[in-house]
Amino acid sequence: MSEIGAYSKTAIEKGSKSFSGAARLLAPECRDGAQKLYAWCRHCDDQIDSQQDGFPTPGNSKPAQSTLEALREDTRRAMAGEKMKHPAFVAFQQVVKQYAIPERYPLELIDGFAMDVDGHEFRTLEDTLLYSYHVAGVVGVMMAYIMGVKEGDALLRASDLGLAFQLTNISRDVMDDARMGRVYLPADWLAEAGVPAEEIQRPEHSGAVFQVVRRLLAEADKYYDSAIFGLPELGWRSAWGIATARYVYRHVGRLVLKRGPRAWDQRAVVGRGRKLFGATLGLATSLFVCSVGRLLPTGQQPDLWRKHSQEAV
Repeated sequence: MSEIGAYSKTAIEKGSKSFSGAARLLAPECRDGAQKLYAWCRHCDDQIDSQQDGFPTPGNSKPAQSTLEALREDTRRAMAGEKMKHPAFVAFQQVVKQYAIPERYPLELIDGFAMDVDGHEFRTLEDTLLYSYHVAGVVGVMMAYIMGVKEGDALLRASDLGLAFQLTNISRDVMDDARMGRVYLPADWLAEAGVPAEEIQRPEHSGAVFQVVRRLLAEADKYYDSAIFGLPELGWRSAWGIATARYVYRHVGRLVLKRGPRAWDQRAVVGRGRKLFGATLGLATSLFVCSVGRLLPTGQQPDLWRKHSQEAV
């Protein structure tokens, strides 16, 4: 394994146990590409949040706006083929070149980080979905490129899965995000529930906040349901990895729902046994959708929100 490959593998293993496990199910070339893409995404996210491998770094407080602009510039330079020094950008450069990933998607991801830096207000569900598209939906699309899908409805399904993942993340991390001064839950939903956004952490609001999160996870389910219809466009190994990640991440949301208003007393983590079950179910799903499933009609989800620019996907 190359030095950059080893760096990327370590990044995903430290940053996300769930995605790391799912990546192991991919064919070697796809796995390498997925790990390199993740390493770059993780690095950018950590830089914006002053974190390391997804965890806070005490005393690290770089100016967010200058960090954002540096990331945007380095991303453009990497895509232009300039020599890069940081291993995350070397990995990124290799993967976008190998799979001909359009410039649009990496830059849209940086636009998502800009929403955090600029203090974007999440007044409606559409605001939350727009953010989720930028920070996760476009990652789903880039992953589809790595798996050999570069056009058609399958790209929309890949974006849908990214949105579902991010809505699940938001639901799981409500209180952690609030401690960082970020509230991604729609403000109008919070207002309906009688919760001022700035008081989201107050114990007396936990029941009402949970009801808002329940609504958000119901939205996530629509995108999880839509995403499965993109699997027949993948090879069976890729479908296996994606189906497994879909099951495991969806189960995170199930854990939040099961815990109710105490959902944030401890982080929702999917255990090893459940992950193994997800991998087994994912294998069965992939074998079905990549055989008989290809003969079935594609599911339609006309009521799903889609960013207007996705029409060009």
